Amino acid sequence: MASRRLVVVGGVAAGMSAASRARRVDPQLEIVVFERSGYVSYGSCGIPYFVGGLVERLEDLVVYTPQFFREKRRIDVHVSHEVTAIDPRSHRVQVRRLSDGETWEAGYDVLVLATGAYAVRPPVPGVERPGVFVMRLLEDGMAMRRRVEELKAPAADAGRPPRAVVVGAGPIGLEAAENLRRLGCEVAIVEVMPQVLPGYHPELARIVEQELRRNGVEVYTGEPVAGIEGQGEAGPATAVSTPSRTLPADLVLVATGVRPQVALARAAGIALGATGAVAVDDHLRTSVPDIFAAGDGVEAWHRVLERPVWIPLGTTSNKQGRIAGENAAGGDARFRGIVGTAALRVFDLEVARTGLTREEAEREPRWEAVEVHVRHGSRAHYYPGRGPIDAWLVGDRKSGRLLGAQMVGPAGSVAKRIDVLAVALSAGLPVEEVAELDLSYAPPFAPVWDVALIAAREWLKDAALGSVPHAG
Repeated sequence: MASRRLVVVGGVAAGMSAASRARRVDPQLEIVVFERSGYVSYGSCGIPYFVGGLVERLEDLVVYTPQFFREKRRIDVHVSHEVTAIDPRSHRVQVRRLSDGETWEAGYDVLVLATGAYAVRPPVPGVERPGVFVMRLLEDGMAMRRRVEELKAPAADAGRPPRAVVVGAGPIGLEAAENLRRLGCEVAIVEVMPQVLPGYHPELARIVEQELRRNGVEVYTGEPVAGIEGQGEAGPATAVSTPSRTLPADLVLVATGVRPQVALARAAGIALGATGAVAVDDHLRTSVPDIFAAGDGVEAWHRVLERPVWIPLGTTSNKQGRIAGENAAGGDARFRGIVGTAALRVFDLEVARTGLTREEAEREPRWEAVEVHVRHGSRAHYYPGRGPIDAWLVGDRKSGRLLGAQMVGPAGSVAKRIDVLAVALSAGLPVEEVAELDLSYAPPFAPVWDVALIAAREWLKDAALGSVPHAG
């Protein structure tokens, strides 16, 4: 009896997690992976740090090579191969080899779609000029680092440092700005929204903006990009213009977000969700039989909102890939969902969030959102290196349920604290129980009353609940 064949479309976080898990579940399964870029199984979140030189070698971002997967896991990996069509009726995919354009068809018994997301380029004049970069693939990071090295070479203009303009002040834009400053570039950030880190609390954003300016980054919020100017009609970028100013630029990074890569799914008749990403059930099955989907192009169940959302994160991609691979190989695993936890560093600050903001919670008629803000030390008051942590906690006045939290504080002080609250959200804990959590204490790590506990106690006071019901 011929072995069954699994085809995986996309070979980064979700795709290779799916292939690897499928191999463990079914040692006899034939597994083929097609990846459009030149690399598989790499840490794309590390690209800003490669550009900045904190990660010295590109190879350090690669977890495993195609050769490793072929030799150690018997997974047939093809890089620089693009799947251009899926025919669910015949169970076949059309593949194009990018090196020479040759195309052919490959059959499958079961398929995992892990095409990810693509970087958005705003529709402004000049956005395709040389010297304008995005930061999504390893190839993007290589091209940008090469450009910085060219600008810093002795043959370049030695009279001034390279000038970089970052378009977009989300997490990728801010991480890139920090690393470009690390390289000695003059850096300006342009953001169309009225604050950096759109979607975070405005006061948190103000603290982050102050940190950017303190480290020499120019910040211009509430300014749309009108165009990217350059030498002639198609020459390299030399400036970014807004309605208010023109910013000289030797390189431009466009970090205006990503969108799910769904053209292949749509053409194959796979249903998309309300978010625009691929719709899946809790087993990562799509609307088409024998096709699973995982990763940045796929919706995820939000355990607080109790509906599908699209929040592309590497953690979710790896978990979804593992579930999709297990089920594609005949298993019965369930993806239980996310609460939207994320963290980033901005120079000497650490920023993190989980769950919902007050604005997001207020859009839900079922809740009466209450938010509190507290500021408390990261360590015991007498211990060296203590700094302030600002925390915002959101809960539902009616039930006492925790809905979300955000924090900003000194590097090393915030991410793991937000993880505690992410666990509380996943467990459906009310704020009253959060206030009673038995958290660790030692002067180098936390004061006796941790900021998470103080925020929960303040929330109980502001919500005027007295004693709130326990979960269950």
